[in-house]
Amino acid sequence: MSKRTFTIEQVEALRANPYVKAASQKSITYTDEFKRHFVLKSLEGKLAKQIFQEASFPVEVLGEQRIKSFAKKWRRRYREEGILSLADTRKHCSGRPRKTDRTPEQEIERLKAQISMLEQEKELLKKLDWSERRRGNAGRPSDSFALLCQMKNNGSYTGTIQDGCDLLGISRSGYYNYVTNSPARQAREQEDQEWKEHIEEAYSYRGYKKGSRSIVMYFRNQKGVVVNRKKVQRLMRKFEIVCPIRKANPYRRIAKATKEHNTVANTLQRQFDQGVAGKVLLTDITYLPGKNGFLGYLSTIKDGATKEILAHYVSDNLKLDISLQTIEHLIRNQGNSLRHDAFVHSDQGVHYTSPAFQKKLSECNLGQSMSRRGNCWDNAPQESFFGHLKDEISYQSCGSLDELKGIVDDYIQYYNEERGQWNLKKLPPAKYREQLLKLVA
Repeated sequence: MSKRTFTIEQVEALRANPYVKAASQKSITYTDEFKRHFVLKSLEGKLAKQIFQEASFPVEVLGEQRIKSFAKKWRRRYREEGILSLADTRKHCSGRPRKTDRTPEQEIERLKAQISMLEQEKELLKKLDWSERRRGNAGRPSDSFALLCQMKNNGSYTGTIQDGCDLLGISRSGYYNYVTNSPARQAREQEDQEWKEHIEEAYSYRGYKKGSRSIVMYFRNQKGVVVNRKKVQRLMRKFEIVCPIRKANPYRRIAKATKEHNTVANTLQRQFDQGVAGKVLLTDITYLPGKNGFLGYLSTIKDGATKEILAHYVSDNLKLDISLQTIEHLIRNQGNSLRHDAFVHSDQGVHYTSPAFQKKLSECNLGQSMSRRGNCWDNAPQESFFGHLKDEISYQSCGSLDELKGIVDDYIQYYNEERGQWNLKKLPPAKYREQLLKLVA
């Protein structure tokens, strides 16, 4: 019983309500009709306070605590024993109520109510379990809120909100907060859909798939738009936009080379970026298989400071000419921009240890450095470029060497001039080189 008491005027006003059987300064007795009306409206999703207001009860006089107490008691009785349990049986009893058996009609009504509620609760839990397994986000409250809201709206769950929240292990205040914020959530969803289109456009730009970093740099360099990388990552996860992941290189497990034999000294010592363009020149050769097996080989020379591909050559064989032609392309296209102390760093492959290659470097006034034997980390930036190239171009679909040369030329032009890099101030290599030259000058 509530500690709040009513004045004589308030008692008279309460007695005038058709839903009140009796009223005093300390208590109210409601009619059985109002109790059934309350439960039915409650199952439709209405709040207890709203039901009392619609029944012409002065809510400020009754007090919220009294209303909550009656609402909880009536709901519990209906849930446990059915609609007949809401009837006031005190007039049929004198003194302490006796523990008598229910009539067959009461028992049937109680069991029907229990079966109906259990079936609805089972369906609610089944849908929640399916949703969690499909999304892989078991335990996320927002999924439970959305499911309960949906089932209440379509009428498939007629239990109270409190019972549904208890069943799913969520808070009632959280549920009502979820419902209240529905317009804002829909606005965010619409915004995410708009960003999805922009991200998909960036993801497939020039036909090369990109990760979150490349997409952020695309917006910055191509669109002039600054976007947070975490936002891009969230939207890519949400809409299942998957970036190709490079396969692990088994040779990276070799942390240190066990054999230190070098035909030429390793003067680079992994100092790839020495702050000046045209000094550290990294070179290597990779194999590009086609759809019918063998296709071609690619030899490149990369600037260690700007990450720019200065020269490349595609061949259908691994003869010495592939490395010599690459050096000739370098001198013809970039000879004037190379420093006087420039040197070429490579692994200990036969192309780079041959006297003809070393003589070619000497004629071009280029020094030479070699990685330690069996240590790919000593030429890591060049290996990294080959990994990105193989991830981002569809060279396997090429049917001829000329077709392979075409897509390699197109990718290297895109790599140098448009593909931003996170560690180059988010700029493409060519633009980064221009800034670097201005600083040096």
